Amino acid sequence: MHHLFYLIHRRARLFTSILCGIVIALLFPSSDRIETKILIGWNATVWLYLLLMALLVWRATPAQVRQLAEQEDPSAVVVVGLLSLAGLASVAVILLEMAAITQLPSPQRWVHYLFTGGTLLGSWLFVNTVFTFHYAHLFYRFADKECALRFPGNQPENPDFWDFLYFAFTIAVAAQTSDVSVMSGTMRKAVLAQSVLSFLFNAAIIGLSINVAAGLLRS
Repeated sequence: MHHLFYLIHRRARLFTSILCGIVIALLFPSSDRIETKILIGWNATVWLYLLLMALLVWRATPAQVRQLAEQEDPSAVVVVGLLSLAGLASVAVILLEMAAITQLPSPQRWVHYLFTGGTLLGSWLFVNTVFTFHYAHLFYRFADKECALRFPGNQPENPDFWDFLYFAFTIAVAAQTSDVSVMSGTMRKAVLAQSVLSFLFNAAIIGLSINVAAGLLRS
């Protein structure tokens, strides 16, 4: 129980977002389809978390980044894994939702297209933002033993969150690490996990685009 309270304290923004998402999903009419209710709750969780994280890191200095990273709970790998699975689950629910859209009239169909597209975008941003914080955690956790990432520039040993965002989202978009060198085995495993997840998300985006195009042609 003590460990649970400790985890909630360390991840206050995450658990606040999850709680808000659950409440919002439960407040929606029970007549709505369960897939829709899940997506509404997921969207509330994801976008609130992204907003809270943006406010946290917008002006964070390298020293503040190091302090935040060192405060990360040791079970960070478990948390990242669970959040990644949640992101993939949201994609699966989106596919179920898309299958039901074909039965709707044209105006409602467009609303669902925008809703599912926003859900997929939010899930993609969410998972890669989680990896951004995980990279910062790994970088400073092993800073005294090894250089996990080597950034170019005048202060490669004191990166800020923008540097980690650049690293994480380059992997997500281009499936490569650009001009940042990965120097440790632990970091390579994290990069591999994100690369696989990014591939799955990109495939889902392509599938969604094809589905939308086919729906437009039918209408």
